[in-house]
Amino acid sequence: MPGLVIAPRARIFHGHEWIYAGEIRKTFGDPQPGEVISLKDCRDRPLGSAIYNPNSMIVARRFSRRKQDLDADFFARRITRAIDYRRRIGIDDSLARLVWSESDGLPGLIVDRYGPHLVVQTLTLAMHQRIDLIAAALESLLKPESITLRNDSPVLRAEGLEQEIRTLLGNPPAPFTVRANDLVFEVDLVDGQKTGLYLDQLGSHAEVARHAAGRRVLDCFTNQGGFALACAKAGARSVCAVDISTPACDAARQNAAANGLAIDVIEHNVFDFLKHAEPNYDLIVLDPPSFTRNKKSLADAMRGYKEIHLRALKLLGNGGLLSTFCCSHHASRELFLANLVEAAVDAKKSIRLIAEHHQRADHPILPALPETSYLKGFTVEVIPSI
Repeated sequence: MPGLVIAPRARIFHGHEWIYAGEIRKTFGDPQPGEVISLKDCRDRPLGSAIYNPNSMIVARRFSRRKQDLDADFFARRITRAIDYRRRIGIDDSLARLVWSESDGLPGLIVDRYGPHLVVQTLTLAMHQRIDLIAAALESLLKPESITLRNDSPVLRAEGLEQEIRTLLGNPPAPFTVRANDLVFEVDLVDGQKTGLYLDQLGSHAEVARHAAGRRVLDCFTNQGGFALACAKAGARSVCAVDISTPACDAARQNAAANGLAIDVIEHNVFDFLKHAEPNYDLIVLDPPSFTRNKKSLADAMRGYKEIHLRALKLLGNGGLLSTFCCSHHASRELFLANLVEAAVDAKKSIRLIAEHHQRADHPILPALPETSYLKGFTVEVIPSI
């Protein structure tokens, strides 16, 4: 089997699973893009098996510490293990991320389940080359009505892959409804955002809604209305939802109607809305899309977070709550919290931490691979200055 000799002090010796070009001492056996390769250290000791793509910034991604191939039996075993894990921790796997890339030993493979329908993303070349094996394993294990490939992520460019959306099994499903947090949502697996819903935030919707009863809620970057609807369901006095996207606002209104809930949906740029809004809110939610996808733009992203934190805090009086979220792994928990504190100082507000929020447990985290931990959030209370 062709492979790589890894230089000493590479991150793989500290538990990480990725190999960058600068960490390679030698290439042997003429490995081809997408091929399974072996990894060795400089003393010729085996380090396991990896998928290979010399055209990617991440040249190799280890998926096993022993010799292993990506055959039908491998996919059946790994996917079964991923499903069993969700069931063991109490996740309703009828609406869940069943496979989460490296966290489930399948680098670049994402599988989301919406009842009888599956949505797949193959974000690495090796997984994309084996999409037929993956689809066959999913069909055998889960008997879905349809499998949709949603390869429309911009990260595909890094692997040399073209964006595409196509049906792997069955017929393209028309928009349909699912139930989450005792609410009904319409999902469009073919033309909707993400793979249907923001499954990673379902837990946070419920956590924030626990504080909503009797409060005037402002949900910024509402998308399909997840936080807004959860707060309205929990007994909020009023709910205003803001998003710049027309389809998102339409979806939020439709979901509100389907649940018999009254929310005010406003199509507007959130930055501008916060700048001119009146201080008529007791709970503000900030859940923007990622402001950065790389380290180079991190400083600009943090300025964006600082701005919305500052503007939101200025709208809250004592006892008001701010729930704020960041979905970029480049911004660490500590950096994001420090950003919030700096905004509070500039707004001349004192804040108290009420709760921390994380990606739902069907998006498991590998401590040695910090990139698997990306979603962080805080709910803070504005308190009298001390």
